[in-house]
Amino acid sequence: MAKKAAKTSKSKKTAKPSSKADDFRAKSGDELNEQLAGMKKEQFNLRFQRANGQAENTGRIRVLRRDIARVQTILNEQRRASAKA
Repeated sequence: MAKKAAKTSKSKKTAKPSSKADDFRAKSGDELNEQLAGMKKEQFNLRFQRANGQAENTGRIRVLRRDIARVQTILNEQRRASAKA
């Protein structure tokens, strides 16, 4: 039987890397609404490009869709927090 190679220990990161959601949380509601409108316009344009067979970066559609969901989630969190206060 062959022995499995011992796994090398990965170096642990001490600081948590900044996530996109954390970056969005640092912005105000107005900034998020502007960014959301821009992302929706881009999504609209990408859908047309895909329908016409002109889309070069099809993976961008998926990333954009998830970023839109992140921004909407942060906006809802901010609305609920302000309603409680």
